[in-house]
Amino acid sequence: MIRAVYPATFDPITNGHIDIAERAARIFDELVVGVSDHSMKSVLFSTEERLRLTREALSHIKNVRVQSYSSLTVNFAREQGAGYIVRGLRALSDFEWELQLSLANHSLDPDIETICLMASQEHSFLSSSVLKEIAMNGGSIDHLAPRVVVEALRKQEKLDEEGNSRVKIVSVRD
Repeated sequence: MIRAVYPATFDPITNGHIDIAERAARIFDELVVGVSDHSMKSVLFSTEERLRLTREALSHIKNVRVQSYSSLTVNFAREQGAGYIVRGLRALSDFEWELQLSLANHSLDPDIETICLMASQEHSFLSSSVLKEIAMNGGSIDHLAPRVVVEALRKQEKLDEEGNSRVKIVSVRD
C-alpha cells in the first residue's frame, strides 16, 4: 500500500485544500491528512475544531484519514508508514518555501519524498488567510470553502467584548 501524508494547519480548510486532497487521493492508496497542532502561526480555530471541519470537508473521499499531529512533519510521515509528503503550490513564492521544507525533510529522512501538486487555476489565489480576511470584511466566501467552514467562520465573525472581530489575520502565507 502506498501511503502519503498531506500536512497543513487547515485553519480552516478551503476548497483549494480539498482539491489537493481529492487529487492526491487518486494517486495514493491512502492519504493521511495531518492537521498540525504545533503551528508557529496564530490560529483562529482550536485543533479539535480544525479536525472536525477537515473531517467533515473530506468525508466524501473514502481513502482519506484525518488526524492531528504535533511532531515534525517528516516524523509524522514516518509514524504513519508514509513514503510521501503531499504539498500544494499556488505561486512561485510557494515553491521557494516548499523547496526549503522538502530539502530539510530530506536531510532528516531521505526515504520520504515530497510531492507537490499545482493548485487548480480557480484556487491559485486561495489560502486560509485570504479566506479569513474576506470573511472578516463581510465578503462572500460561499464559493471558497465547504458549507461547514463557511458556517464556522460566520460564527467567528461575531465581535468580542471590545467590539473587535475575532478573525485574526496573521499572514498571507499559510
